[in-house]
Amino acid sequence: MQSSWLIRENRPSCLLFFAGWGMDPSPFQELTACPHDLLMVYDYRNLAAPAGLDDTLARYGGLFLVAWSMGVWAAGTLEVLQQAQLSSAVAVNGTTQPIDNRNGINAQAYQTMLERFSETVLHSFYTDMFDKPADRERFMRNLPQRPLPELKEELHTIRQAYHELGPSRDLYDTRLVGSRDRIVPARNQLRAWGRDRCTVMSLPHFPFYTHPDLDRIRQGDANDS
Repeated sequence: MQSSWLIRENRPSCLLFFAGWGMDPSPFQELTACPHDLLMVYDYRNLAAPAGLDDTLARYGGLFLVAWSMGVWAAGTLEVLQQAQLSSAVAVNGTTQPIDNRNGINAQAYQTMLERFSETVLHSFYTDMFDKPADRERFMRNLPQRPLPELKEELHTIRQAYHELGPSRDLYDTRLVGSRDRIVPARNQLRAWGRDRCTVMSLPHFPFYTHPDLDRIRQGDANDS
């Protein structure tokens, strides 16, 4: 895994943002997390914790986790987070069973994406993350700056690791489900967590342009306006 500070102002608390597959900081430069520092974790070609994460966790008095999409599973694989004293942990549009016909992404669809992976397939994936043209176009102006072979490698590594490790630890006390999610179907998320344990949002898979304040999302305040 890699990490990047999106906000680092020596605040007393830190929000850890575990992004989804294929991401880097480029689309997330306008995220806020007031009153916390904001550390983004991404790139799951290697599931070891990012360098220095132990020191980061020890330095802050308050630790908050927001994990999105494949980051929900990835965060739950880290022993350092399982042992951390998290003040809260929120799953957004993802599950601890990310490649699963009933509880995550359809396994055959994932396999097909891996086998046919190309610029066209990647563009279709990005398109499906949104349902508002303006948000989609904004993302396309701020694409992750990662080469195609690297993204395919990440897809492959995640699939192999999930086959070996299975579901990750459920770290979460709040589970937000986008009813308009076309990547991880809402019905599968609800089935994975249990409907009574979820807050359903009227949002697509990528909610961060509608709601760029991760602290609001952390508090479950992410209904579309």
